Amino acid sequence: MIQRIKGTNDFLDLTLYDFVIKQMVEHLKQYHFTHIMTPIIEQTELFVRSLGTHTDVVSKEMFIIPARDEDKTESICLRPEMTASTVRAFIENGIQTLPWKVFSYGPAFRYERPQKGRFRQFHQCTMEIIGSSSVSQDVQFIKMLDRFFHETLKINSFALHLNYLGCAEDRLTYKTKLLHFLQGAKATDICEDCQRRKEKNIMRIFDCKNQNCQLIYEQAPNRLEFLCQHCHQEWLKLQHELELLSVSFVVRPGLVRGLDYYTKTVFEFVSASLGSQNAFCGGGRYDQLVRELGGREDQPSLGAAIGIERLLMLVEQFKQNLNMPPEPALYAILPLSKQQEQLALLLADELQAEGLCTDIVLDSDSVKSSMRKANKMGATYALLVGEEEQKNHQVTVKNMTTGAEEKIAQSALVSHFKK
Repeated sequence: MIQRIKGTNDFLDLTLYDFVIKQMVEHLKQYHFTHIMTPIIEQTELFVRSLGTHTDVVSKEMFIIPARDEDKTESICLRPEMTASTVRAFIENGIQTLPWKVFSYGPAFRYERPQKGRFRQFHQCTMEIIGSSSVSQDVQFIKMLDRFFHETLKINSFALHLNYLGCAEDRLTYKTKLLHFLQGAKATDICEDCQRRKEKNIMRIFDCKNQNCQLIYEQAPNRLEFLCQHCHQEWLKLQHELELLSVSFVVRPGLVRGLDYYTKTVFEFVSASLGSQNAFCGGGRYDQLVRELGGREDQPSLGAAIGIERLLMLVEQFKQNLNMPPEPALYAILPLSKQQEQLALLLADELQAEGLCTDIVLDSDSVKSSMRKANKMGATYALLVGEEEQKNHQVTVKNMTTGAEEKIAQSALVSHFKK
């Protein structure tokens, strides 16, 4: 038996998935976002330039497709995230209307060790606003997400973690302070990964999961104390307006997110019930990414990505609170012999044309076997068509819940069920 690749999933019941996606699409359109779609495959360089050479995604987790012999210069990969693809589409298609508010959803791929909430093929919904510098835009964006999780999906076991990275100059100042902090005895106490990150990309040390490292970093300088005057005022405004909109948050100075393009506002929605991989949505500002990827000028932008699998784990716990639409009634047509199969096809076609969920139970050797199949299918009504029904132009309709039976004229089936 050939098994599925480790770190991937078979979704055999998409009822909850489809519901969440539908709610998400409606919610985002309510905030004037447009649905777009970008390719699953992209140039590898797109992510090297946007995410950073020394991020784990680029250095260890990319699925790179080997080039064909005739074109060794091209390097293609499966997208590990979707923000860079959206920015590439913005630049390449010459979008002029700003701000450009768009969203997309679909699979993304990372070659990493599978565990609860972490997969090699996973699904994301990404939301981006390109061309807006207002802090109030950040506030409305975060409120939009908070409302979706709390009010639409009825999740009540999550927290919003918030931080402010400051401008490019603030980052340089803080990196110097942080490097000084890590000199001396502490330099030998941190793990090998953090030793490497200290030299290559020092801000990434805060993403380390090593308990000993985290205890050390609790004593690190607070980056919020090294903001310039302008950024400090923006940080105060961000907090004030979130409170104004009744958005609860926890300030986490160690929150940096794992990708190099973030500046200023960064945030994560987390839930303890998800285990160690507790973030199910994260994002922030990326004010220099458009220029980095070839745009003629920088566009102040912000975005976020929702991990669909992790979100579904949460929603499953509160499913009873959701106003999920019931499954449509299923009408199962049971031809009692080969001679009634053509009639069953005609009846099914008529019901389906009127929007009624209909199936035909075929390949059964007895009425009892057909009824068992209809029951397993979850049929609401069984429509029996035998020799007598065919001769009299009728159908025996059995209510699978009550067991009640009645004979209905074939010509009156649609009107009978519609009423």
